[in-house]
Amino acid sequence: MADQSTQSIVIDAVPEKIMAVIADFAAYPEWANGVKRTEVLAMGPDGRAAQVRFELDAGVVKDEYVLAYEWAPDGLSVSWHLVKGQMQKAQRGSYVLEPSQTGSGVATKVTYSLTVDLAIPMIGLFKRKAEKMIMDTALKELRRHVERAA
Repeated sequence: MADQSTQSIVIDAVPEKIMAVIADFAAYPEWANGVKRTEVLAMGPDGRAAQVRFELDAGVVKDEYVLAYEWAPDGLSVSWHLVKGQMQKAQRGSYVLEPSQTGSGVATKVTYSLTVDLAIPMIGLFKRKAEKMIMDTALKELRRHVERAA
């Protein structure tokens, strides 16, 4: 199984606002780098997306895959796993939100964890660099989108 990568970032917003952006899959193509299209395939009993299809076009990397989501009842975390994909054999990920007080108000530490197992072989060093770049970009874009909407 692939190694897990984890990164965190602090966003100047309450957890509810951040989770609302994470859950708004229809808006991903507007702000998430490489995401060209999303489609919610199934809703869960809590009214949030349970399965989502993604169409990714990040230059060299093109993929279409379906993720299944599990939303924590407290609204502070979401996890997902790969249902099917073309370039991926497996994917597991999560966002965990930790609210905190800052001098200017409420901020939230967002921790993103991701494990991807590709269908094609890739040297471990390159794979870890790619995961780091994907996670770093995703967290920065999430922060920019949330804070811009504030």
